Amino acid sequence: MIKLITPVVFERSKVQISYSDKILVIGSCFADNVGEKMAQAGLDVMVNPFGTLYNPVSIANSLSRLSKEIYFTEKDCVQMGAGVEKICSFSHHTSFARATKEEFLANANAELEKASAFYKNCNKVIITLGTSFCYSREGEVVSNCLKRPAAEFSRFMMDASRTQMILSCLLADDDREFIFTVSPIRHLADGAQANQLSKASLIVAVNNICSQFSNTAYFPAYEIVMDELRDYRFYAEDMTHPSAQTIGYLWERFVDFALLPQEKEKLLEQEKLYRQSQHRPITG
Repeated sequence: MIKLITPVVFERSKVQISYSDKILVIGSCFADNVGEKMAQAGLDVMVNPFGTLYNPVSIANSLSRLSKEIYFTEKDCVQMGAGVEKICSFSHHTSFARATKEEFLANANAELEKASAFYKNCNKVIITLGTSFCYSREGEVVSNCLKRPAAEFSRFMMDASRTQMILSCLLADDDREFIFTVSPIRHLADGAQANQLSKASLIVAVNNICSQFSNTAYFPAYEIVMDELRDYRFYAEDMTHPSAQTIGYLWERFVDFALLPQEKEKLLEQEKLYRQSQHRPITG
């Protein structure tokens, strides 16, 4: 038979997930995708408590804030740009923006308190790195530029060694288990070559981390999309994000990679129950 694809082959993860785990999922849009699938399957999961994050610095800073339970104050409040009459912070996705400082802080700190309590008791963390490119303002890397003028920020690409150092500091003396992945979402605004350099830098850093720390594993989501699903039909209309079909396929591969085999039947049953709960009977 003619081979029409080159399957990405990998061994089962040495970091396994189960229904007895508490799992924090954090990072890029792909973290949202995987986290949503996990929640639908009934796993005990919390997803992106600060909203979507892309670069390693922002992800590490967010986990440090959860660990230390550092609340947001008025000095963190930022007026969004481009005429948006809302308040947010450079640590959050714009979905957290609110009309006033008081509303923003009340919501942000309520979410922080809940997420911090979850993080302190979770035993598994899934981190999806999106890009090596960072934006800094007054020497601090931001998670989101909040539509403010580009002149306020400087842009740079972190090399693999710096990303590795940041992740190493994050993992030091942490007895939780971590699964890393690099998002298959293409950042084409950076240009095709820069996007590849960015992803390659992340892959090198994570490979070194997984060689250094025994409580880590790497799921090759980026490689599956790039090397196994090499066709634009597997992308959404924007040609950068994976399609719903692709997300479903990656989820199946992730389950085979990380879920304890004896819990596969329970997962399938939970997914069936979720689909039934979403069904709306036709009345007339």
